[in-house]
Amino acid sequence: MIRSESIEKRSFPHIELTAGLIVTGGGLSGICCAITAARQGLKVVLVQDRSVLGGNASSEIRLWILGATSHMGNNNRWAREGGVIDEILVENMYRNPEGNPVILDSILLDKVIAEHNITLLLNTTVYEAEKQHNSITSLKAYCSQNQTEYHLKAPLFCDASGDGVVGFLAGAAFRMGAEPTEEFNELFAPTVAYGELLGHSLYFYTKDTGKSVRFVPPSFALMDITQIPKFRSFNSQEYGCKLWWIEYGGRMDTVHDTEKIKWELWKIVYGVWNHIKNSGNFPEADTLTLEWVGMIPGKRESRRFEGSYILKQQDVIEQRTHDDAVAFGGWSLDLHPSDGIYSAQPGCTQWHSKGIYQIPFRCLYSRNIDNLFLAGRIISASHVAFGSSRVMATSAYVSQASGMAAVLCTQLGCKPAALYENGQISTLQQLLTRSGQHIPGVLSKDEQDLVQQAAITASSELVLASLEEDTAPQPLDIAVAQMIPVNAGKLPSFSLHAYSDVPTTLQAEIRTCSRTGSYTPDTTIATFEFALQPGKNCIPLTTDAAIDDTQYVFILLHKNPLVKVSRSDKRITGILSVFNTINPAVSNYGKQVAPDGIGIDSFEFWCAQRRPAGQNIALRLEQPLQSFGPANIRNGLARPTTQPNAWVADLNDPEPSLTLAWTTPQQLKKLIFSFDTDFDHPMESVLMQHPENVMPLCVRDYAIFDDKGNKVYEKKGNYQTRNEIDFPETVITSCLTIKTAHPSTNTPAAIFEIRCFA
Repeated sequence: MIRSESIEKRSFPHIELTAGLIVTGGGLSGICCAITAARQGLKVVLVQDRSVLGGNASSEIRLWILGATSHMGNNNRWAREGGVIDEILVENMYRNPEGNPVILDSILLDKVIAEHNITLLLNTTVYEAEKQHNSITSLKAYCSQNQTEYHLKAPLFCDASGDGVVGFLAGAAFRMGAEPTEEFNELFAPTVAYGELLGHSLYFYTKDTGKSVRFVPPSFALMDITQIPKFRSFNSQEYGCKLWWIEYGGRMDTVHDTEKIKWELWKIVYGVWNHIKNSGNFPEADTLTLEWVGMIPGKRESRRFEGSYILKQQDVIEQRTHDDAVAFGGWSLDLHPSDGIYSAQPGCTQWHSKGIYQIPFRCLYSRNIDNLFLAGRIISASHVAFGSSRVMATSAYVSQASGMAAVLCTQLGCKPAALYENGQISTLQQLLTRSGQHIPGVLSKDEQDLVQQAAITASSELVLASLEEDTAPQPLDIAVAQMIPVNAGKLPSFSLHAYSDVPTTLQAEIRTCSRTGSYTPDTTIATFEFALQPGKNCIPLTTDAAIDDTQYVFILLHKNPLVKVSRSDKRITGILSVFNTINPAVSNYGKQVAPDGIGIDSFEFWCAQRRPAGQNIALRLEQPLQSFGPANIRNGLARPTTQPNAWVADLNDPEPSLTLAWTTPQQLKKLIFSFDTDFDHPMESVLMQHPENVMPLCVRDYAIFDDKGNKVYEKKGNYQTRNEIDFPETVITSCLTIKTAHPSTNTPAAIFEIRCFA
């Protein structure tokens, strides 16, 4: 028993922690930054002011994690983010395909506490920053649960707090609200009438109890639902972040007015539920109950901090290149009316670019606080560009670069800006690609990778002569295109079968993308028109046209419901079909038609379909495609770009294997494998139905043998993109043989990358 009668003034316990990096904010951005740094040996303190990790993705808010893939509603092929955020999404897909946000909480916590270099402080709020000159020396924080004060010291700090609490307290330059058009010549910069900020949202979940449930609204509920211009859009089936447009606060201070905004959102949510339950318009809601309402709102926009470079609309739309690129984005320019749910305007105005865009390192550190990294949605961006870079998967992706940059700064004994100013960006880029970060336009050139000196052979490699007709012909209810990687030069010839019950016409094209490395088929290089007769018709697609660069071509068949074309059940790495589909969730109506004068491109959308749909078109290639050789595993790319960039085995090979051979024995301590977990699949974390919990292209089982035939490692049931193998004892061998198994009878084994280290 503890008993005290002291009349002296008491104080809370005080703990001092010292680390190499202090990361403030435990959302996905802070998590990915901290894990990235910790895995490279840096001691990290991760400070989170909530009880759970995940920020807007957590069970407290329940927003789905999205980034460049944009619900598969844009032309960004193979664009899911890599590294730690990919690892999290793939893990969640495996453990939690149902999208339970509570399970995601546990996965995020699991990932953080597994890193022995991370000290995690939950329920801990930073309230003061101490400085010397232009550097932060320490932070003061307080934990509400253990009544303890923390004094956090480090040479480097990263603000991933969303509202930029560390940057604000330290005096870092920041902005709030929209810049005028003339400041950055951004033609899409919003007018005064359109508003200043994106607001907050707060969601609710429902549950069917199987019996009649009544609802008595609280006194603060919005009783006149007609105050909401779109009140007729509410229904009994949609809940959670599908109601993202329950948004408010864009005309307020989205930091200091958050509690006021929350109360207005509660008023709206309970008013909406009262309308659904008690208006009489939704009899199917009789057995539904309100299972959960958010206690804190999900924030979109507040402070944006200034770095050495400010990302702009032109960077996004024109896909401008930067020599210091460390990440990419691909969400649309997604701006919302500042009146939110009370606005008569659409809930958002989304304009897509033709492909993903680079994000430069200069956006990831403060321009006037010299040891402060920026992470997440607060990075250096204009209001317009922020409309794209703000989404969670993109925010987490750039934060991995901040974490790796902190490691490099520690190794070199320098401040963040010095990495750019002193020519260390290529080193940073190589560290990031080694950790699984894909940077558009950047090849991995790892001098320590022993695979670069190895002779590589394979038991087989796929030579693609055809995609067999193994399904019943399907009508061309929508236009479809088959993507095929083709080398520079004259185009090969293709052929396919079209079926019809009546005489009709099939129109076809061969297209490419005007921007190398993107996948918007906006350049037609050949057109065809075929008069079809009833029955089976052979369709030759032959042209003398040539292409200047190695890239994907689109074999495009226009819509005609009278025509049927067979599909192939074969799923092959780097081979994909796309469709001229509509996805209103991301403002995709088949074609983007941009008004003049806003600096946005007009183009068609050609999107992949979610499995089990989206089969490849059955066709034949006059010259078999030889793009899947074993040398691809060391070409510096670990996902499809202009080529598949993978070794793919022949599907008839009973035991596909790769062999790496050296002229002298090597002392091997570490291997890294990159497998195909379908970078086209967005893996939304909540509310979406996913067709499987393991991606069908992923190699599940493999074993590794040395030059004497000894098995040195075996993996069963793999589902992750990257496998990092640290041998407990050094393996001395002059060759390694990796024996794999095909994922299925319709999918050949594939490996994007192998790296070996002494």
